[in-house]
Amino acid sequence: MIAKLQCVVLDCPDVLELARFYRSLLGGEVNRPDPRWSLDEHWSTLHTDGGFVLAFQHAEDHRPPRWGDPARPQQFHLDLGVEDLDGAVAGALALGGTVLDDGGGERGWVVLADPAGHPFCLVREQPSRPGA
Repeated sequence: MIAKLQCVVLDCPDVLELARFYRSLLGGEVNRPDPRWSLDEHWSTLHTDGGFVLAFQHAEDHRPPRWGDPARPQQFHLDLGVEDLDGAVAGALALGGTVLDDGGGERGWVVLADPAGHPFCLVREQPSRPGA
């Protein structure tokens, strides 16, 4: 192993807005003091309860991905596990997310975009089986 993942960084026009959006989805603390980063109008972080860190970097000319358009591909996305898919989608929409692909209700995930246009999936978690 050469390195350890410190965080995943998303470019966006408003770092604090996007950090708060993901805090509402994932829980955690926005802009916890951390010696690895300076926090300002160009950089914000979200330390999730599970220890994972998302960071948000200001991009003046941010051009969000366009779902299904190879000229502006998604480049990456987050899969976020949820117990209640319909409830989670409704919650994400209330926070400013938008549905990109609901799969017609025929699958266990929905593709959404955050307020800056980054795609993410809400994925129905399968209940664990006893003894599994």
